[in-house]
Amino acid sequence: MNLPPLRDIHLPPEPGLWPPAPGWWVLIALALIVIVALARRALRAWRRRRRRRALLAEFDTALATARDAAEEAAALSSLLRRAARLRDPAAAALAGEAWLRFLDGDDPRRAFSQGVGRALLEAPFRPSAGDWPREALRALVRDRLLTLAEPGDA
Repeated sequence: MNLPPLRDIHLPPEPGLWPPAPGWWVLIALALIVIVALARRALRAWRRRRRRRALLAEFDTALATARDAAEEAAALSSLLRRAARLRDPAAAALAGEAWLRFLDGDDPRRAFSQGVGRALLEAPFRPSAGDWPREALRALVRDRLLTLAEPGDA
């Protein structure tokens, strides 16, 4: 019995590196989406930190340049008004009690309309403006500036 000669085994060609398989395209697309989302988030955080630093620098400058309590209260009120306009342009038209209610926002303490924050309205026009708690007002204004610097609802 005569068998035919054996033939060599021919392997198929190795797959090339390009174009990649569909799974790699999906993986690349997902990676790009994640990278873009992280970059946008990092940019927003950087802008938010920059805005906070600028507001705090202005806050410190306002405190340092004020010669007396009345001038300090006026400077703090002006700084709050500028920060509020960035959040809500309609805040520029507010005055008096409406302005203090806007500054209160959702805070149940009502520290501006019923507490130490009233000094923003009264202190610049009182002859003895030094009788209000300056440190408490500074802390209150600083906290409100930081919340006004944040995106979203006041």
